[in-house]
Amino acid sequence: MARRDCPAGSRTADQGQHQIGGRSPVSPRLVFELVSASEHPPPKSPNAPVFRTDKPLQPDQTMFASYRPILSLLRGTAFLLAASGLHGLLLPLRGQLEGFSTASLGLMGTAWAGGFVTGCFFAPRLVRRAGHVRAFGAFAASGAIVALLTGLIINEYVWILLRAFTGFTMAGAFMVIESWLNEKATNENRGTVFGLYMMVTYASIMGGQMIVAGGDVRSASLFMITGILFCLSLIPTAVSTASSPKPLQDVKLDVKGLYANSPVSAIACLLVGIANGAWGTLGAVYGARIGISTAEIALMMSLVVVAGAAMQLPAGRLSDKTDRRFVLAGAAFGAALFAILIFLFEPHSSVLVIVLTAAYGAFAYTLYSIAVAHANDHASDEDFVKVSGGLLLLYGFGTMIGPLLAAALMGWFRPEGLFLATALAHLCLAAYTLLRISRRAPVPIEDRDAFKTQPADRSVTPEALRLRKAEADG
Repeated sequence: MARRDCPAGSRTADQGQHQIGGRSPVSPRLVFELVSASEHPPPKSPNAPVFRTDKPLQPDQTMFASYRPILSLLRGTAFLLAASGLHGLLLPLRGQLEGFSTASLGLMGTAWAGGFVTGCFFAPRLVRRAGHVRAFGAFAASGAIVALLTGLIINEYVWILLRAFTGFTMAGAFMVIESWLNEKATNENRGTVFGLYMMVTYASIMGGQMIVAGGDVRSASLFMITGILFCLSLIPTAVSTASSPKPLQDVKLDVKGLYANSPVSAIACLLVGIANGAWGTLGAVYGARIGISTAEIALMMSLVVVAGAAMQLPAGRLSDKTDRRFVLAGAAFGAALFAILIFLFEPHSSVLVIVLTAAYGAFAYTLYSIAVAHANDHASDEDFVKVSGGLLLLYGFGTMIGPLLAAALMGWFRPEGLFLATALAHLCLAAYTLLRISRRAPVPIEDRDAFKTQPADRSVTPEALRLRKAEADG
């Protein structure tokens, strides 16, 4: 086919046109007008609608967004503490039914406390090696394995060994969670975060203990539920997109420095650990041996800690207005008084037992907070974590001694011998505190820090103290 040539004038005109996208040609003038319009848009009418694509978040949406990664951690904490509370109450009750000796039941508490203190020293190294997420997964999975093994192997010596492993894994898991919370909290919400953490702690432990009331201690179902709760604690952290916090810091104990800073606080934390360790380990055994029901035992154990938590604030406010050592001695005398009443009168009515033990807990579980506050009155700001962490470890050593002392007295006397052990510890504390009042002047009120509540149980690591220190600095 013959090629058709365009006219010369038409070809010349085409050379001055532009092709856009392979479509119709556009003249240079039109291109210039389009570019100018894009660079200098015409003014908008005052009545023209405005469409915004950068709508700001409402205050409640912003607050929820800041708490979202923390809530994920708290969900894992809730399952973990529920499993710990359930397992800690289930073992002495089942051991009592199996005919385990009182000494063996006491050794279970000593083993748990020993494992927990050991974990505070060595768990940071494992976390630095494996990372927070994998380390927490290993700790929680180990807790589940131990819980299931205690349901499979009903042997007092095996249980003592497994309780030591449980204490170690719980220390590691708590250190991971508490360091993570410390990292994610801001100066604006740090106090709220710590408050939420304490609320979750108490509610979850109580919830776990009350599960025992609805189950059969003689069956394996409660051991399985414990394992399930440990596994459920893995899920929130495993699927969380939050970045891992900084590596954990090593824990150090300077007993000489703690005693030099505040002799009363050092001795108090050790003696309070003895009393609280005795009650926490053998309180359920006492309830079973005097004949109250499993549900009533679970309620009794829970109310003791709740009463102590509720009493901390008024006792702390009182200690802010006077010499803290007077409040410490008074609370120690109060705890000893109710313990002696139970030992002497041997109540068997479930209502009376629950009331008296709750009154005992209201005094006994305020002592640790007052002792720590008194130590911090004498310490410098930069030594807060060091002093508080050291006192926590002394408290842990006391929880290793208490179950052995209480088990011996329960064997020599009767179930109420448990309260004879706690009364001895509290009376020694009150007497030593009064002695120190005559030897050392109190810190002036204007030079003290305000009282801060402390956890009324032993499932807290030095990482939680760093969270409190950061809250105070913020």
